[in-house]
Parts: sequence; C-alpha cells; structure tokens
Amino acid sequence: MRILMLGNSFIFTNDLPDALSCLTGAEVMAHTRGGARLAEQLNPKTKMGARTQAALEKESWDYVVLQEMSNGPITAPDSFFRSVRLLCEQIRQNGAIPVLYATWAYQKGSDSLTALGISYEEMARRMSQAYRKAAQENHALLAPVGDRFYELSESRNLYAADGVHPNEEGTQVAAEILAGTIQRAEEGK
Repeated sequence: MRILMLGNSFIFTNDLPDALSCLTGAEVMAHTRGGARLAEQLNPKTKMGARTQAALEKESWDYVVLQEMSNGPITAPDSFFRSVRLLCEQIRQNGAIPVLYATWAYQKGSDSLTALGISYEEMARRMSQAYRKAAQENHALLAPVGDRFYELSESRNLYAADGVHPNEEGTQVAAEILAGTIQRAEEGK
C-alpha cells in the first residue's frame, strides 16, 4: 500500500508519516512545508505544488491524506473547500482514495487561541464541522483526529509547548486515527 500525505507541520512534527507506516505497513510519503495550505499543493508554480502535481499525475497511490493549515478551515473556508474539491478530483483520477486529516483546535488557554479570538470549544466545533462537510461533499474518508483531541482534552495533554502542534503522544493519537480510518476502508473493499 502507498500513502501520500499533503499538508504542513502537523504532518512532519514528530514524524507522523513514519508512525503511520509502522501502523499500516504502508510506504508513506509526505509533501509538506510549515504553514502550507492545500491551495499550494494545487499550484504547479510552487516547488511543493509542482512536486505534488507530478506525484498525482505520474505515480500510483492507494490513499492521499489532505491536511489544511491549522486554522484554514475556519479562517479561509472558501479556499479550504475549493482546494479539497479540486484535490479530491485529482486523487480519484489517480485511482486513489482521499482521506481528510481533520485536525484540532489550539490548546485551551494558548496564545494562538487567544490571538484567533474564539473559544476552544468554538474552534473545535467549527473545525470538526468544516472537515465533516468537506468529507461529505467530496465523498472522502474522514480521520477525525481533532474530535479525539477534544474528547481527551480534560484527561491528557496532546500538545507541544506552543499549544498548536502535537506532542509525541498527540502524533501517536493522530497516527492511530489515520491508520484506523485507512484500515476500515481496506476491510470494506
């Protein structure tokens, strides 16, 4: 099995591709850049976009994981939904299955959450809703990692010191949710 992950630091922090590979036995590749948005993956004029477009046109994948910039689904929803739609179309043309890596709200009380100007609960709800809507509209698999972070928020710290990125345990939770989503799809084939 071959998996391509498209996103940013939420993928490369703590080597999520390696954790996902260990859980699934798949070859996992990642096209990431800190702060990247999915729109960049569509743009062949950027280094990463050119690499992603070539990979979707010339290589064979079983699953392609999409992860938007951390607050993108709520701060730039039009771009998020458009990028997911266009990437899902390309992924299906490649013969692969799109998977949305639904990320989490910033840690309660973090500077980043304060700067965004919304509550932890509101960010968690809006992120979950955006990813669920995008998955439904594009018939993509949904890996609800953010929902799991929310469920565990009172009992476990899954965040790095910046309150945005995952710590090692958070990355493991993400890998388990992604692996479970893909394994259920494999069983359903």
